[in-house]
Amino acid sequence: MGSLEEDELVRMVQDFVESESTSPTSSTSSNCHALNHRTQYFILQDILRSEGDTVAEAKVVKYVLKHIRGRQGGEKTSSVNRWLVMRMKIDGLNASICQTSWATSLGCPAGEYEYIEVITEDENYANPVRLIVDIDFRSQFELARPTQYYRELTDSLPVIFVGTENKLCKIISLLCSAAKQSLRENGLHVPPWRTTTYMQSKWLSGCRKEPSNGRENFMGAKADFLGVEHAGIVGNWVPPILKPKKRDLGGESGLTRVNYLT
Repeated sequence: MGSLEEDELVRMVQDFVESESTSPTSSTSSNCHALNHRTQYFILQDILRSEGDTVAEAKVVKYVLKHIRGRQGGEKTSSVNRWLVMRMKIDGLNASICQTSWATSLGCPAGEYEYIEVITEDENYANPVRLIVDIDFRSQFELARPTQYYRELTDSLPVIFVGTENKLCKIISLLCSAAKQSLRENGLHVPPWRTTTYMQSKWLSGCRKEPSNGRENFMGAKADFLGVEHAGIVGNWVPPILKPKKRDLGGESGLTRVNYLT
């Protein structure tokens, strides 16, 4: 009886081993991939929620959405950026256009990009907060042939991003890692413009702020004309000095012509 039970036990072990060896490993692999993708999704949601509740971000989001909702689609991003900065300045926000550019480096081609920068105060921070505003944020992470899991990640990204550099860095790191997985699962190589270095260069490399325009240029020109130091502060107006200048008019009358010097 004992030998019969032993034979049955050995047969059960053999059947188990054979079933494991003959079963496709892709099932286990796909389960691991699914778990990894779900983990990435929840991490992304945590980043978007937990770090998006500062007073400064909420304030800027409110103003951006107020103006963007009234715009028609199909316009160039650069045109909308300039229009939005003008509206935000009218609202009293310290907004400006930032243009980044970077040279070719190892594995990272040269490029350039444009976004909006807002410097504002937040009660949770001792110093002024620099917020990055990108009205075409989600499309920057799109792939031509994404997997289902990667599409879920990009679909959960905000179309308009408003946040700190730290928040943006976390999103870039997570999405670039997920993009690499998506491309490799489809048998594709990772293009250099989808690497973490390239994506970070868009928003985090050295930038040049575009000069203010509109009302500020007008006030600046007015201030220069009046000889005051600041465009927004105009002192008592003093008329230009009139100086007579004599000329040899030949046969003409001996009147002195007066030049107005400004």
